Amino acid sequence: MNIVLLGAPGSGKGTQAQPLSVRYKTPHISTGDIFRLAMEEATPLGLKVQEYVNSGRLAPDELVLEVMTARLNQPDCQKGFLLDGFPRTVNQAESLDGYLINAKRPLDKVLYLSLSEAEVIRRLSSRRQCMKCGKVYNVLTKPPKSSDICDTDAGGLFQRDDDQPETIGKRLRVFNDLTEPLIAYYHGLDLLETIPADRPIAEVAKTITTILDGLPRG
Repeated sequence: MNIVLLGAPGSGKGTQAQPLSVRYKTPHISTGDIFRLAMEEATPLGLKVQEYVNSGRLAPDELVLEVMTARLNQPDCQKGFLLDGFPRTVNQAESLDGYLINAKRPLDKVLYLSLSEAEVIRRLSSRRQCMKCGKVYNVLTKPPKSSDICDTDAGGLFQRDDDQPETIGKRLRVFNDLTEPLIAYYHGLDLLETIPADRPIAEVAKTITTILDGLPRG
């Protein structure tokens, strides 16, 4: 089962991907995690990525695709995968499709977790992070036992700059500019399923599994 997860920051892609990975025995592949691992291991690809990160530039589509296809070629992906954070552009999507079709492993479904801008801002601006260990909390859905204190090491909690409402709004505008054409692209291929993500986690999960359980098995 080959799946792409789309959704704005805070829409719950990571939350949903973890149990889906277990249920369908497919790896959850996060672009950010792949890039970080490649840089930590100082692979040739990782060193290329590091150059862009150090200079504050976005990695070009060709490099992103090279990193991701290298991951998709690993043995654990041969029976399926859940992509989170990739593709981000129509060009990346077209390149991914070309690679998968050549490999005879086409996408089965693209799941778009839809969330209003107001709800994204509400969720992300509720995040807090421990100054010591980096653990992340959400005062709405996953609060600490004691206000502003980490459960693990009693470190103080703070709100990151990128979780400020104004910053979130800017990030969303960039996300929407990139994602709207991507949604249209996958809709045109009859692969897109839009799932309202402003519901309890269990309800969203049930909707997703109903869709995926209904897919034909190769």
